[in-house]
Amino acid sequence: MGERWRNGVIAGVAALLGALLFWVSQVSQPALSLEAQARQAVPLEVALSNGRPSLVEFYADWCTTCKAMAKDLASLKQIYGQQVNFVMLNVDNPRWLPEIIRFEVDGIPHFAYLDGAGVVQGEAIGLQPESILAKNLAGLVAGKGLDTSTAGRTSAVAPSLSSNQASPRSHGVP
Repeated sequence: MGERWRNGVIAGVAALLGALLFWVSQVSQPALSLEAQARQAVPLEVALSNGRPSLVEFYADWCTTCKAMAKDLASLKQIYGQQVNFVMLNVDNPRWLPEIIRFEVDGIPHFAYLDGAGVVQGEAIGLQPESILAKNLAGLVAGKGLDTSTAGRTSAVAPSLSSNQASPRSHGVP
């Protein structure tokens, strides 16, 4: 009976430690997925009315470049999140069509840097190095110029396809 009880205690402690390690790993890691970041993003309406500068990212869940940049943007949000609104607008959501037109989004990711009054201070399209994003966010906070001359790899928002091809936005339906 003593050995059986001891094995039960060891198994119970191991299970508790496993659960604790799982919980700590979930709490300590920033949300890196696009979906998680979008849920935590500042709504556009709030960003345009709270007087803080904003980084507006136009993205799509299927955009490989957007996914590749998610970790960098999560890191930058940890640094600048108290000073800058991080807004994410999914180009597949028809609600954002007026903004897609207004910002002339034709490739994603598309970043618009807005001052506290909601005025565009610069834009960048495509894969951006974290250092350039950080430099632009620091410039935005300081009210200085931005380095938005870089254009990296993008995913087309409205690709030119023949009528029998499915577009990325159609989710496989031609």
